[in-house]
Amino acid sequence: MIELGADRGAPEPPRRRPTSRRWRVAGALLACALLGAAAPPAPLPVSSGPPLPPRAALLAAGTLVLTVDPDADPPVLTAYDADAPRLPARWRVPVTPAAGWSAEPAGELLLVAERDPVRQVVATTARSARTGEPRWRRDDRVYAAGDGAVAVTEVRSVTDPGRRVEGAVRGVDVTDGATRWSVPLPSTAVLAVLPGTPGRVLVLRDDGLARVYDVRDGTVRGEGRLPPADYAPDNPQVVGAYVVLRHPVAGGAELVGYDLPGLVPRWRVPVDRETTVQPCAGLLCGQDGRDRWALVPAGGARAWTWPGGAGWRAVPGSGDVRPLLRAADRDGRRHLVSTVGPHGPRVVGVLPAGVRDCRAAGAVLMCRDADGRLAAWSIRG
Repeated sequence: MIELGADRGAPEPPRRRPTSRRWRVAGALLACALLGAAAPPAPLPVSSGPPLPPRAALLAAGTLVLTVDPDADPPVLTAYDADAPRLPARWRVPVTPAAGWSAEPAGELLLVAERDPVRQVVATTARSARTGEPRWRRDDRVYAAGDGAVAVTEVRSVTDPGRRVEGAVRGVDVTDGATRWSVPLPSTAVLAVLPGTPGRVLVLRDDGLARVYDVRDGTVRGEGRLPPADYAPDNPQVVGAYVVLRHPVAGGAELVGYDLPGLVPRWRVPVDRETTVQPCAGLLCGQDGRDRWALVPAGGARAWTWPGGAGWRAVPGSGDVRPLLRAADRDGRRHLVSTVGPHGPRVVGVLPAGVRDCRAAGAVLMCRDADGRLAAWSIRG
């Protein structure tokens, strides 16, 4: 599941372009810090929670960690405060049986999506994040977007439908779940929520027409036509005030940064054809077959390079701090934990043997420990 790579197990120092003796000294100190972390101390556990049902699913939504017991009749959804001592259960509520679930915060609400066996969302229930009480329900996928929300129908896929949508994009009133406005789609499209806005989404159609909509009233706030690309759930990505699209070119691919809302191309960076990117810590973090690296979204300059960083596995979840795991011993029972920030990777500790099913919730790593209990470790700093 995890490629071991180098025996020492710690990140190699991020490569930077030295500009002065001061930077060379700083780079040497960073190298010593990382390479000396072959056996880092274990992170202090925030707390140890209750035993989890054997088949319970773990979900992360903001600073909440959710578990779903699919074997209860009906299934039970439980919410825990990830940053509270002893992991108290905030609430427990019954939910509709499904093949899987996902969740995301939307202000004072929690949008809980139900999935079928091919991971297609078939319904979304808005619940109070404080009590779990249902507020409204829709038979489609609802995404939080600033002060509002949008509802879409996902394209059916045997892999991962992700953000590929069809039919229409509909603005949702978060108070009652009613449709405020609707824009039809002639074919399929990719949806991307623009973070840091009152509520705007980018809809990129298969024919290259891209529009930025205000989710409150459906007003078009920006429009442009983008060249052909491999539009996919992870392409394009939105980071800062830029949309980054991966385009195929002869012998590989390139990343192109388009500004918002005008969608004018501002920079280009050649990459390997298999490169994947996602936002992280205000940067655009990329991964190819071997390395991890990050670009500054304003101009596409390389912020740092992590040789061999592709051997680390990203932990799913929510929050600005996104941890990565790598096996710390040959049987894979213990895992090193690293975070990635504006200045590159940083090893923060090692998890005890037997930890599994990890999710990131804010600055807390939530996992099932060797005894089958819910446990938490701080990854801040």
